[in-house]
Amino acid sequence: CNIAIMGIEQNNIEKAHLNIVKAENIILEFKATLNFKYPVAADFDNVYTYIYESLVEANIKKDKDILEEVLEHLRGMRDTWKEVMELNKMAKAN
Repeated sequence: CNIAIMGIEQNNIEKAHLNIVKAENIILEFKATLNFKYPVAADFDNVYTYIYESLVEANIKKDKDILEEVLEHLRGMRDTWKEVMELNKMAKAN
């Protein structure tokens, strides 16, 4: 997303498009790996769907504001996963 934003700022449509598509493909892979035997998977599916649809819209419009919003969501998810992994590591150490 960061590189796509740079592409938009540089008016490099190809750079923006290619990198948004990369982000879309990552989100689709996340969706494909969800295990729906756990109820939380439905929540993740909704979030991933929202992010994917936002990426598609950002690509159509070449809108860096939408990409910034997507980045905020992704960073929040990343930080949550880091926290979960650290808590898991601490629990295993005890």
